[in-house]
Amino acid sequence: MDAPRAVVIGSGIGGLMAAVALHRSGWQVTVLERAGSLQPVGAGIGLAPNAQRALDVIGLGDEIRSLAAWQGAGGMRGPDGRWLSRTDSTAAAERFGGPLVLVHRATLIDRIAARLPASAIRTDCPAYLVDPGVAGGRRAMIRTADGTTEADLVVGADGIHSGVRGALFPDHTGPSYAGFTTWRVVVPAPPEPFAPHETWGRGALWGTQPLKDGRIYAYAAAVAPAGERADDERAELLRRFGDWHTPVPEIIAAAGPEDVLRNDVYQMNRPLPAFHRGRTVLVGDSAHAMAPTLGQGGNQAIEDGIVLAHHVAPGRDLGAGLAGYTADRLPRTTAVVRKAAQVTRLMRLSSAPAVAVRDFVMSTLSRLGPGLVLRTFDGIADWRPPQHTYAAGTKDAQARPRSASPEEDRDVRR
Repeated sequence: MDAPRAVVIGSGIGGLMAAVALHRSGWQVTVLERAGSLQPVGAGIGLAPNAQRALDVIGLGDEIRSLAAWQGAGGMRGPDGRWLSRTDSTAAAERFGGPLVLVHRATLIDRIAARLPASAIRTDCPAYLVDPGVAGGRRAMIRTADGTTEADLVVGADGIHSGVRGALFPDHTGPSYAGFTTWRVVVPAPPEPFAPHETWGRGALWGTQPLKDGRIYAYAAAVAPAGERADDERAELLRRFGDWHTPVPEIIAAAGPEDVLRNDVYQMNRPLPAFHRGRTVLVGDSAHAMAPTLGQGGNQAIEDGIVLAHHVAPGRDLGAGLAGYTADRLPRTTAVVRKAAQVTRLMRLSSAPAVAVRDFVMSTLSRLGPGLVLRTFDGIADWRPPQHTYAAGTKDAQARPRSASPEEDRDVRR
């Protein structure tokens, strides 16, 4: 019998992960991307142990782990350089079963896409959902410049301002502005060694992390009106962060104006009623856009692809499988979105008294127990994929999928 056909709209991290996982489970997959290439918009991405275990399922986990560059101490600092909290890479790896790995998004996209047949990816091909289909009934329909095509499954992976999401849930309010903007750069490492850090100021933060190839991935965020832009974003970084501790000014100086990427942040404050309708399903930012303050947006998209393929293996009831995907992913991602929003509120504090209290609490918690900071990621970084997706005999063969807690279920119902 012919393999069932899945069409993925969008070739970001979530779309490609879903495509690879579906392909490996027996689906015939086509990825439709409106851009002219797979070159991603962005700079670096942090892959936590939960995403690495999902990447294990497609045979990519160890390859990504080999790119880990953070070793030794790191933590959170104030703009004057004082340490607010300290974290050790070994302690984090021991707690969650793996290191934090910083990679360039282009590296991750290339390595995931390489696990698909070259003919499976069509660029310069905008696609629109015409009919979501009916599980167990008519097929879904997608329109491209070449006409209308049918699919047994459509995966909406078209980003924060998803057209597929709008077609499935036209009455939903969609994402809203999170109140801050971000900048990202990748530059050569400064000559003086430094400890990886995230620095929190008044309504602003800066992060400096090493990449395996010797470059530095740096990111910044600041409270700003939506849509605001500077004529020279490098000069804007100097204005906002040029007097912060070393190596922040040196990193800004090493970047050219064309190296600085700026994006406003949007988040899904109100969860969707479901992640599927008919034969169509959402993954990644299309389903659960979140603030980057936990570094989990891409990680959750990676999880989505693996869990989706687990539930909709060919030969199973598609409607039940998509309902199972929603039941697994909606509570978990809603909880992560809300936790990221809580961290965002702390980052956005701008009054001197409020910032002083925030920094004092962080510093005190760190002195009482370094592991207290890591607890922020309990229930997130320790996630494991569904068991049967692993090959027999692997280290994680006894892993179990993490179920939503009763508290998370109540959050979603509210």
